[in-house]
This record gives sequence, C-alpha cells and structure tokens, in this order.
Amino acid sequence: MPDEVVDPAVLRRFMLGLAEGMNAAEESVDRIRDTMVAVAQSYGRSDTEFVVLPTVIIVQTRAVEEGRVEIRSTGASFRFDQIAALYTLVEEARRGEVDPLDGIHRLNDIGSMKPRHAWAVRTFGHALLAAGLSLLLAPTWQGLLVAFVLGAFIGVAKLVRSPTLQIVFPVFVAFACALAVFLIAPYVAIGDPIRLLVAPLVTFLPGGVLTTATVELAAGQMIAGASRLVFGLVQLSLLAFGILAAGTVVGVDSSSYVPEAATGAFPWWAAIGGVLLFAIGNYLHFSAPASTFGWVLLVLVVAYIGQALGTAFVGSTVSGFVGALAMTPVVLWIASLRGGAPSQLTFLPAFWLLVPGAAGLVGLTEAVGTTKGFEDFVTALTSVMSIALGVLIGTALYRTVHRGAEELAEFHIDVPAALTEEKAPPFWAKLIPGTPRSFWRRPHREPAVRPAAGAPALTEASASQSAPSRD
Repeated sequence: MPDEVVDPAVLRRFMLGLAEGMNAAEESVDRIRDTMVAVAQSYGRSDTEFVVLPTVIIVQTRAVEEGRVEIRSTGASFRFDQIAALYTLVEEARRGEVDPLDGIHRLNDIGSMKPRHAWAVRTFGHALLAAGLSLLLAPTWQGLLVAFVLGAFIGVAKLVRSPTLQIVFPVFVAFACALAVFLIAPYVAIGDPIRLLVAPLVTFLPGGVLTTATVELAAGQMIAGASRLVFGLVQLSLLAFGILAAGTVVGVDSSSYVPEAATGAFPWWAAIGGVLLFAIGNYLHFSAPASTFGWVLLVLVVAYIGQALGTAFVGSTVSGFVGALAMTPVVLWIASLRGGAPSQLTFLPAFWLLVPGAAGLVGLTEAVGTTKGFEDFVTALTSVMSIALGVLIGTALYRTVHRGAEELAEFHIDVPAALTEEKAPPFWAKLIPGTPRSFWRRPHREPAVRPAAGAPALTEASASQSAPSRD
C-alpha cells in the first residue's frame, strides 16, 4: 500500500475515523496519537500531525506551506463487538494493508453494527453482572436477588437511546435503585445498602474514566486528563445526588450512608462465582465476540487475585494498585497474540471489577450524607490513583521486557525546506575517497556547452570580448 498513490483527503478521513473510533472505545489520547502516527507512517505520510482530545480530533497532512487540516468532534460509545472489529481494522492499518476508502466503508459498517444478542439477552446479561458484583461487595442471598432485579431494571432502561435523556439518566437510575433499596432495607437482610447499590450502577460508574484521566495526567496530557477527570467527578456527583435524594424522600438517617463491614455469610468460593457471573454478564450485555470470553475471564481472575493479595498485605486503600499491576501485563500480552483480544475490551471489565468508581461513589455519598467530612472521599481518590499507577507501571514493565528501553519523549521542530541548510560532513568523512567534499576528490569542471546548429562557436577571444568591462 505505501508504494501506491493515496489520496491525502481520503487518508485524512480514514485516520480521523480510526481516531474517533478509538475515542469511542475510551482509549487514552496518548495511545490514540501514537497509533495514528504509526498508521500515517505505514502509508508513507510521516509529515502528518495529530491533536487528539477526548471530544475533538485534528489531523494535518503535508507540510505547513501546503498542508490541509480536518477537525472532527466525537461523542459515540462502542460495544465490545464494535471494539473488537475496530481494533482488527486498526492493526491492519498499522501495517498499511487497508485501502483508505475501503477502510472508511468498514468504519461505517462498524458504527452501524447491530448487537449480536437480542434485547432480552442483553438485559439478562446486565442483571448477571450486577448479581456477580454483589457477591464481591455485599455477599448475601437477599442482596444477590435485589442486585439481579435492579440490574435487569437498568438493563431495560438502557435500551432507550436518547441524547437528551442521557444527561439525566444517571440521576434517575441512581434515585430509583436507592429508593428501592432504602425501602426494603428495614425488612430484608440485604447487607450493606450503599455497597449493594454499586452493583446495579456499575456500568454508570466512571471508574475507567477516572483511571484513564489519571494515566493521561501522568503522561503529560494535561488538557485531556483534566477534562476527563472533571467529567468523571461530575458523573459521580450525579449518582451520589440520586442516592441522597432517594434517602431524603424515604427519610433515612445519616448512619445509613456509612458502609458496613461484610458479614461473611457466603463461603470463600462465592467470590469465584461472582467473578464468573460478572464475566458472563459482560459478555452478554456488551455483545462481546465469543472468542474473547476466555481472555476477559482470565484478566478478571488475575485482577481479582491481585486485589485480594493487595488487601491482605498492604490494605484495601492501595489494593487496586496490586490488582492493576498484575492485570496490565496480561492485558497487553493478550492484545499482542494473533487470536487475542483488544486491550480495551479486557481493560474495561477489569476496571469495573477493581471498582475505583465504586469507591468514589461510596466515599462521596458518605462525605455529603454524613458529618465525617471528605476523609473517605480522599481515600477513594487515593484508590483511583493507585489503580492508575499500577496500570502505568505494568505498561512500562511490559514494554521494557518486549521492546527494550525507549526514550520517554522526543522534541523536534522541522525547519521549512526552503531554509534548510546542508550540514557539513564530519572531518573524518573528508579523508575517505569518494565521499562528498573529500580531500581526494578531483576538481569538478563544468561541461562545455555546445553551440546550437548554425550558431557561431564561442572562442576564448570572443568570450573575453563579450565579458562586461570592470573599468
């Protein structure tokens, strides 16, 4: 493909579409830019520049003097089957194996893909993932049943696609779920009501957003990281507002917002069942390809074991660091395999399992609903940062082992071609015969110009006569 002539306008549209798709897959902006640079180089356009933000992508092709710029705003969100198809296309584009026009058609097909499962199956999947997570957070039979029912309710509500309703949807579902939990809590032993609420609301928790924001800030992407961090905190605030509003309607006291310790009603193997249910629920609800289920389950098991070991040895606050550090190399290794799964497809469920957003929701609800202040909310933010740090260190270790040490950053500014000066060769190069500007090179003589037919020959005397006088 690099040997063929590629229309720059079509290539720009193709790269914009790839970047927009990776944004819809909730990829970090630094990884999107690195991928797009690799794609541009595979098509012989190393002079392409990219600016990637969470909602805006800018692409410039050719040099500054004759460059063309295209801007695209983003806002879509992909399911797991769309993410898998997208990253297959991205890998082909990195190798330059896709015609840009065909790639645009494939991107449009990915965007219009129908879910692999019917709405009833996807609703059942959401109920399963909520039930599985409840076994890890509030392990009681009654809590398991309540989480399953509320998860099914939210799964049905998520079938409604409306940009206007999406703004108030988190508040609505948080209020409805909290209202049901607070009303039945005095009569049914559901365990900790606040932690139980996390299970059905898990797909609304901005755990991945907060972790990605921290990773982007650590990578120097200040605009993207700060804006994504603010968005995640606003999402948490909306969910906490819905829970507190329901508590106000029911008339619960402030002690109901304080999380309780787990009762230990279930045996230790119930956690394994919870992880399995969570994996099956993700597979069904997000229409993941069948070939990726085993990889997602493997990453979830590694993340949970790492977090459990972290809780036992260093405490629950930074246990997410151990879980993220353990699962990140596994995620990247799976993505590098020929029959593996894209990194985002396995990262997102693992983020939800590590529940950084859940810790933030519990901490923010307790901070606003009680008199304890923001101590628990700060603890929750610490857990989010520990998970992000684990992802960063895990990624660095994997790249170091497989690619060797690389420079962290490069700084270079291209000078316009008209002002570029030829660099003088080093002194040792002048000593070697045959090299430019060598001491051993014969003096270069201009070839004699032959006169045109019928024109008088230019002799030395005539040349001296035609030369201008310097007197």
